[in-house]
Amino acid sequence: MRERPKRVTLRDVAKESGLSPAAVSYALRGLQVPVETQERVRIVAGRLGYQVDPIARALASGRTGYVGVLCGSLQDIWQQHVAAALGRELLEVGRHALIVDASNSPELEAELAAQLVDQRVDALIVLWVDPGGRHWPEIARSTLLVSIGDGLPGASTVAEVVFDNDTGVAAALGQLHSAGHRQVAVLTPSARNTPDRPAEIAVGRVANELGMQIRLHMSPHELDGAAAAATTALSADPSPTAFFCLADSMAYGVYAAATRLGLRIPDDISVLGYDDHPVSQLLTPPLSNFRWPVDSLVTHAVERTVRAIDTNKRSRRRLLIPVAQPRGSVGPPRDRGAQRR
Repeated sequence: MRERPKRVTLRDVAKESGLSPAAVSYALRGLQVPVETQERVRIVAGRLGYQVDPIARALASGRTGYVGVLCGSLQDIWQQHVAAALGRELLEVGRHALIVDASNSPELEAELAAQLVDQRVDALIVLWVDPGGRHWPEIARSTLLVSIGDGLPGASTVAEVVFDNDTGVAAALGQLHSAGHRQVAVLTPSARNTPDRPAEIAVGRVANELGMQIRLHMSPHELDGAAAAATTALSADPSPTAFFCLADSMAYGVYAAATRLGLRIPDDISVLGYDDHPVSQLLTPPLSNFRWPVDSLVTHAVERTVRAIDTNKRSRRRLLIPVAQPRGSVGPPRDRGAQRR
């Protein structure tokens, strides 16, 4: 049986360089020693095949270099896009992302959050399922917690990048109202055992102000499940003349259901999405929705996460405002007069 080659240690590099292990450690991290010394140590380390021991570095620094990214549901292709972008940007600043999927389950979300803390992530970025979960205050005491979407009531987050749902929902329902719609189905990922999310709260308030009849329908992000939720919504009496979907992935299910039922968009049913995934432009007709500034979201989240890791300082809440993307999936209801008050 072949013996495993002996691992080159920091002391080996120090002996070869004629420096102390502490000086070598500083040189490899670009700290407290001249640039010439840093370059000389890197050359020696490369020649010897020295590699940083991540466990030893974590024990010495108290940091692992890993940031958890806990997603509510990676069946939502918008969350896939955000998670991938977070992973890339974290890598650019020398951190590695551990991306996990809560599958839209509050129970799994709590379990995964605790597991990531146990793995000693330096921080945890969450696109949450249940903002009112009892686990969040303890998670915030155990690691640096960053929330995307809205705040986490009762949890001491170090940063929050939040969506202006009041503006987005008011614009969305206002668009449907102006087109003549009064009976609207809203597809939402929220489960029955979770508190209302900020977007759902805004839906109820704005609908009441506009005199619209709204029915909330829980929907998964995956296509067949969203199509089933849309089919159920269309069987209600009175049936909706329009759908407002709190994720574009759910709107794709409405398109599928409409096709199966022989309905045309927007002639028979209007559909409005909420997060402007690029696929939405390829539908027939292209999906009207709202564009959230994903690049800014990712940049702000990563900057604030790294700042908290390096300095333990909190950042002010960052508010993101959506921009309407009207394309062709919204029109007047078929019997417009019957829908007016």
